[in-house]
Amino acid sequence: MTILRRLAATALAFFLAAPAPVTPQQPPPSQRPPDPAQQRAQDDDPRFRIRRSVELVVVPVTVKDSRGRLVYDIRQDEFRIFEDGVEQEIALYSVDPFPLSAHVLIDSGLPQSTSEMVAQASPAIAGGFSQFDEVSVSLFELFTRPLLEFTADNDKLFDMLKRLELGGYTPGQGSTAMTNPPRVNTGPPLDPRASTRQMPTSERNAKNLDDAIHEAAQSLRDRGRERRKIIFIISDGRNSRSNTFSFDDTLKLLLSSDISVYAIGVGDAGILNPNNTLARYARQTGGDIFYARGRGDLESAFSRVTEQSRNQYTLAYTPRDTSRTSDYRSIEVRVRRPSLTLLTRDGYFAIPLP
Repeated sequence: MTILRRLAATALAFFLAAPAPVTPQQPPPSQRPPDPAQQRAQDDDPRFRIRRSVELVVVPVTVKDSRGRLVYDIRQDEFRIFEDGVEQEIALYSVDPFPLSAHVLIDSGLPQSTSEMVAQASPAIAGGFSQFDEVSVSLFELFTRPLLEFTADNDKLFDMLKRLELGGYTPGQGSTAMTNPPRVNTGPPLDPRASTRQMPTSERNAKNLDDAIHEAAQSLRDRGRERRKIIFIISDGRNSRSNTFSFDDTLKLLLSSDISVYAIGVGDAGILNPNNTLARYARQTGGDIFYARGRGDLESAFSRVTEQSRNQYTLAYTPRDTSRTSDYRSIEVRVRRPSLTLLTRDGYFAIPLP
């Protein structure tokens, strides 16, 4: 019995000294392996592939038939894409609609009758955006005045546009925006006499169109790459010679940030000069321009802009066998069907702006 008691005591002491079994702990969510089904879904989604593949050159393409209608049935093997004249292999092809990041720019220096038409029609802009889009709004003339920061709240956008008031000018006089003290961002009012003195008499009704588009591009450049980034501008296309940024400066920012310009020309836009500044921005960034003479035309153009910018073909490639002597690379897209019009940007800058 003595031996048995000693053995029992030894066994009890060993049991008490042994470490307790360890319960496996779940790693934090950031360290857990991805769910296979979720990972496959993300791999199949071109938006995730674009966001992760930093070497891809992404080229949105709009295809129209001879009557200006969008064409939706082009296959991948019907597209050809060239960089600096060298054909590239298309690594990504998608017809899926992308969510939009849109900066709406509205010209506040239009003639009185045109200003009234734009203000009355502007609530229809909200109808083209979905809950997945984000929109900001600014007015511009000599200076840009933000009205709404980026929001996905369509009701908020509609309410703001419904209350929109534009200061149209009377021919021969300065507009409201020019005769009231302008503000730069949230800074103090500037001396209104200074801006009037700086403007030649022949440009009193002009505006800094290049500066307005440049500022809108700055607000869009850091939005997600998985989103389609557009500037949606409504203007008569008049442009002063007092811009801080030139057309080339602004175009470089647009192309390096994958931003397209969609313009709606009102008033005399397109009549005085069909190759106006609005048309040049739209054409060279892969956007488009529409002209509106009345409210019905304007509201129709609003819906065409959002439909067209959302429903583009997305092509992407990794550049091969092209020149590296210049930061700018030209792009040409072709399609193996006759009588079709392709809208895409003319090129891109390989080194993003700082």
